[in-house]
Amino acid sequence: MEGFTMLIIYFFLFSYITITTTLSLDTITLGQSIKDGETVVSAGKVFELGFFSLGKSSGRYLGVWYKNDGQKSVAWVANRDTPISDSSGFLSINAQGILVLRMNSTNNIVWSSSNASTTLQNPVAVLLQSGNLVVKDGNDNFLWQSFDYPCNTFLPGMKIGRNLVTGMEWFLSSWKSKEDPAPGDFTFQVDPHGFPQLFVKKGPEILYRAGSWNGLRWTGTPQLEPNSVYTYDFVSNEKEVFYTFDIRNRSVPSRVTVTPSGDVQRYTWIERTRSWSRFSAVMIDLCDNYALCGSNASCNINKSPAVCECLEGFTPKSPGEWKILDWTEGCVRRAPLPCNHSDGFLKYEAVKLPDTSHSWVNKNISLVECEKLCLNNCSCTAYANSDVREGGTGCLLWFNDLFDTRKLTENGQPLYVRVAASELGTFYFLVVALYLKI
Repeated sequence: MEGFTMLIIYFFLFSYITITTTLSLDTITLGQSIKDGETVVSAGKVFELGFFSLGKSSGRYLGVWYKNDGQKSVAWVANRDTPISDSSGFLSINAQGILVLRMNSTNNIVWSSSNASTTLQNPVAVLLQSGNLVVKDGNDNFLWQSFDYPCNTFLPGMKIGRNLVTGMEWFLSSWKSKEDPAPGDFTFQVDPHGFPQLFVKKGPEILYRAGSWNGLRWTGTPQLEPNSVYTYDFVSNEKEVFYTFDIRNRSVPSRVTVTPSGDVQRYTWIERTRSWSRFSAVMIDLCDNYALCGSNASCNINKSPAVCECLEGFTPKSPGEWKILDWTEGCVRRAPLPCNHSDGFLKYEAVKLPDTSHSWVNKNISLVECEKLCLNNCSCTAYANSDVREGGTGCLLWFNDLFDTRKLTENGQPLYVRVAASELGTFYFLVVALYLKI
C-alpha cells in the first residue's frame, strides 16, 4: 500500500512539472525544435511564438502574436515572403546561434535569422516579455533580435531609425494585404538626412511628414503629448538616430500598426471588452498630405476648402491653377532678395516647421545668433529654434524653398521667413536705418 501511495505521489508530481514546463516555455535550446502546432510563450504570457495562417490562405507563417487576443493580432513574421505550403514547418537553433525554419517534408530552409562563422557557447532563443525574439549566448549577449527587423507593428521598446555605425535601419513596412504579410508599398521611417524627420512613404514618395523633433514632439504632431498610456522619446547622437516608446502599465498593451492601405494607427488594449481600441492616427486631415500647397505656402485646415495660402512676400506661381484649388506649383517671391542687410524676417507664430531634409542645425547657439547666421548667408531662406524647451534653444537654417508648412492651433512653434525689405513696411526701414546708423 505504501508503494502504491508513493507511486501516486510521483505521478502527480511528474504531471505538475510537465504541465508547468509546457505553460512557461519561452526558450528554444540546442537539440530542441518548435513544430507546427506547438508554441513558445513569453514569461509574462503576453506574447506567443508559433505557426499560423491568414484568412483563407493555406500558407503557414512563423510569427509572434498577442496570446490573449482572440483575433491573434500578429506583431512579427519571420518568413514574410516565403509561406510554408503545408504544416511540416519547424524552428530550431544551431551551434552558430542561427534560427533556422525548415520544412520537414522537404528539409528545405525557408528562413534563417542571420549568418555566423563560429560555434557559440550554449546559444538559446528566447521570446522576451516585450515580444522580442532574441538569440543569446551563454553570457547573455544578444546575437540577434527580431526587434531589429520590424514588420508592420511598432512595439514598446522597438526603435524606428538608423544605426549610424552599422547602417542598420529600423522601419515599419505594411503588409501587402490582410492575408499576405509580405512587405507592401508603405513604410513608416525616420529619415536622418538634414535634421531627422519621421515620414510615411509609398515607395520613394512621401505621403506624410510628422516633422523634425523639437525636444517635446515632432513639429507636425501637436496631438503628441504626455498621456496615461505610453511614454515616448527621440534619440539623436553620433551613433544612432531613433524614435521609441514604452507603455506605462504592462497590463495595458499599446502598439502602432501600418495598415495595407498606408494608415498608421495606434491601438490600445481594452481588457473589459478584450479588444483593441484605436487611440490615435498620424494622418488626420487634408493638411497632413505632404506638400499639399507646394513651395513657400502654408496649409490652414480652418480655411477649408481653400486651405492653401502663400507665405507673406510670396505670390502663386500659377494664379489660374491656384484659383481652382490646384496648389501644386506653389508660390514664388514677389520681390527678389538683394542679399544684403536690408533683408528681414517675417515671424509666423505657431506652425509646423518646413521640411528639414536640406536644413542645417547647430544645437548650441541662440536664436539671435541664428538670425545673424541666416542674414549673412545669401542662400538662407528661414530660421527657427531647433528645440522649443526652456524658451527655445539651438538653430535651424533652411537654404531652399520651404515645403509642407502648416498653421497649427496648438503646440506650434515660431518660424522666421526671409523676405526683401520692401515686404516689411516703413517701420522696418526706420529700424534698419538706425541699426546701420544711416
